[in-house]
Amino acid sequence: MPSWTAQDLYRNLVCRIGSVGEDPCDAPVWWSEFGFGSMDRATIGTLTAIGAFCLWGILPIYWKALDRVPSIEILAHRIFWSLVFILLLLSIQKRWKEAKSVILIYRNVWVFLVTSSLLAANWLIYIWAVNTDQIVETSLGYFINPLVNVCLGMVFLRERLHRWQQLSVVLALTGVLLLTLRYGRVPWIALTLGFTFGIYGFLRKTAQAESMVGLLCETGILTPIALLYLLMVGVQGTGAFGPETPQTDLLLAGAGVVTAVPLLLFAHGARRIQYSTVGFLQYIAPTSQLLVGVLLYKEPFTQTHGISFGLVWAGIVIYAISSLIIHKNQMAS
Repeated sequence: MPSWTAQDLYRNLVCRIGSVGEDPCDAPVWWSEFGFGSMDRATIGTLTAIGAFCLWGILPIYWKALDRVPSIEILAHRIFWSLVFILLLLSIQKRWKEAKSVILIYRNVWVFLVTSSLLAANWLIYIWAVNTDQIVETSLGYFINPLVNVCLGMVFLRERLHRWQQLSVVLALTGVLLLTLRYGRVPWIALTLGFTFGIYGFLRKTAQAESMVGLLCETGILTPIALLYLLMVGVQGTGAFGPETPQTDLLLAGAGVVTAVPLLLFAHGARRIQYSTVGFLQYIAPTSQLLVGVLLYKEPFTQTHGISFGLVWAGIVIYAISSLIIHKNQMAS
């Protein structure tokens, strides 16, 4: 196995998600129509990356609008309509040759079978948690994700952590333990979201495919199951698509758009800005989720939450600074 480090895992995940099969120096033609033509690539990249993270951050509002629909049905629609939207995008971009070459790689098929399962689990738990008033805990899951990557590096790559990285992991674990002791239960939603996404990224980077083609393969694997479920609830008359309001139908169908658009923005931005910049901007999403949960939906945020999140945030800051220093040293050597 290659000698990857935790920093390599995260950096390659960013590059894998951010690869869109385009020249990273070429901004889209339509940028000039909105007055962005004179901006340099770093500025454009920063703006699009911020846009992606902001959209991911307010995504709970979208799922909340569908809280009358069972989470598993929302998931089925998200899978199906994501596939439809991606098929449309790839047709417009005329990238079927690229998609075919990815599918024909035997090893990729096995990777996508696993990553599609992780993706479905992550999406389902996230949607269910949002619609059962647990947005605060979902935000914790994505705050700890970089530290989960460190743990994965320790377990699977047998790498040793630097002293400051060890401290960052200890602080995050202390924050999680404090929540567990205070409320008498493990914050399993946060841990499950963090680890499913972390393992997803770990495996996803081994597949020889960029983000949209990879998501095409994953949703393609899941869609037959999703359609079977939607057909079943449709026959039983319990499905939300159709019997509900036209607004519900539009929101369910739009699930594919809200899945793919942030991914496209992130893909455009991540290849135009530095890895360290992406590392800091990523916290816009869970921060926005936390604010949405506390301020918009009035979820409880107690003193214990404050201390626990503070410990996690301290760990994140230490990890980010130490990773930045290590990355600069590697670039200089």
